Formats: sequence, C-alpha cells, structure tokens
Amino acid sequence: MSNGKSILVDTSRCTACRGCQVACKQWNGLPGTKTTQRGTHQNPEDLSFETYKVVRFEDGRLENGKPYWYFFSDQCRHCIEPPCLDAIASHLEGGGVRDEATGAVLYLPPSSKAPFEDVRSSCPYDIPRQNPKTMGLAKCTLCFDRISNDKPPACVLSCPTGSMVFGDREDILALAAKRVEELKQTYPKAMALNPDEVRVIYIVIDDPRKYHKHAAV
Repeated sequence: MSNGKSILVDTSRCTACRGCQVACKQWNGLPGTKTTQRGTHQNPEDLSFETYKVVRFEDGRLENGKPYWYFFSDQCRHCIEPPCLDAIASHLEGGGVRDEATGAVLYLPPSSKAPFEDVRSSCPYDIPRQNPKTMGLAKCTLCFDRISNDKPPACVLSCPTGSMVFGDREDILALAAKRVEELKQTYPKAMALNPDEVRVIYIVIDDPRKYHKHAAV
C-alpha cells in the first residue's frame, strides 16, 4: 500500500465555528440531528450513525487559575492498522476495507452482520456507530469519493482558519512536526496525538484528556 493521505487538525487554530460539522452533513447527505440546550457549546451531544463529525467542547481552569476553552473536531482517525476491521473480519468477510491508495477505512453493507459492540469496543477512539434500522455500521469515510477524485475532504475545504489541512501523508507528518515545534515555544505541552498510528492527526496544546477522554491512546 502507498503511504496514502492524511488530515492534520490543529486545535490551536480551531474557533469551533462548526463549519466542518455542517460540511460533513451536507456532503454525505446526512439528516439534521435534533438537539437540546444542554448548557454547552457542543451540539449534538455525540457522534451517531447520522453524525460523522462533532466539534467537542471542554472548559475549565489551568494551573494558574486562568480559564480555558478547548475545541476538538472529533471523527474517525482512519488508523494505519485499524482494529475495527480486525473485529469485523473475525466474524465475517467483506464487512470493511482499507483502501490501498488513500488508506481510508470504509465500512461496507455486510458490516450489518458484525456484532456492533465488538466493533465499537475494538476502537480506542470510540468512533463506530450503528444505524438502528439497517444495522449497518457508520462513521467518517475520509470523504473517499472526494479524495479518490483529487478533491479535499468536505470538512477540510470548509475550514476558514486553516485548522484542517489535507495532503500526502509524508507532507502532513512533516507539517505536524513543524507546527508542534512552533507551538512548544508558547505551549510547552503541545504535541501531535499518535501520529505514527493514525491518518487524522490532531495537535493539542495541553493534556489531551482535557479535550476528550478518547482524544488519544
């Protein structure tokens, strides 16, 4: 397999405009999700079979007492060695595939016959979801239909701040390393999350657990 593609998500540049969240819904033809006011910027509450991407919001106070607001546009990481595909394959053939050219991890219709909880629990980032009507598994596809036609993912195209960048994996890894080096001058805890293991690479400026409990492995 080629080294494929990757997305860099620099959370230090994210303003939580949720343009990526809306673009994902629009491009994939996903319905709107009924939401309620829960006293948080984050809506909807979580990923689902009809929400492949959600901008998570966490706030609190730093050690020096200053408040923080952290945004994390959560989605499938498209692992280099995806454990979810192993979980599916242990029950049936043809339920999922990793594209050779791009590295995108895709669920196929036969996935509906795989035990959902086995697949979900295999994912360290808690990403897979299930459609309760069709029983099919659902998640971000890395906009496979776009990237296989030399177009960036819809979420990346929509980002107004440059928080999200798409490209060849080698270029994205180099960009991530450079950006972390820059951020460390101001934020000593800055890091890229599991860059050698995933295609969707997040950069954070603080303990990843402050962003989301499944932000990093």
